[in-house]
Amino acid sequence: MTKRLNNQSTVGEVLGEIIQVNKLQGGIDNVAVREAWKKLMGNGVNNYTSGIMLKGNTLYVELTSAVLRQELQYGKDKIIKMINEELGREILQQVVLR
Repeated sequence: MTKRLNNQSTVGEVLGEIIQVNKLQGGIDNVAVREAWKKLMGNGVNNYTSGIMLKGNTLYVELTSAVLRQELQYGKDKIIKMINEELGREILQQVVLR
């Protein structure tokens, strides 16, 4: 049973409780990581991105360009750092480029 929030609760507290009770954080993180990828990588990379999926702490990115995939392999640590900074917390630990 969930705890009852009093009338003095802030909107943030209420939303946090709803997210926790309904186990929505994974879906919210998935959407947030997709948006961060699109924002940080720009149109050049996004044109060759065919799929983005977050499973646990691993981001799976499907690319249509082998050359771009190879180029991004060298910057995985930077990609992880940029996305985590954009989201304000440590969500990603690994990036898999396909």
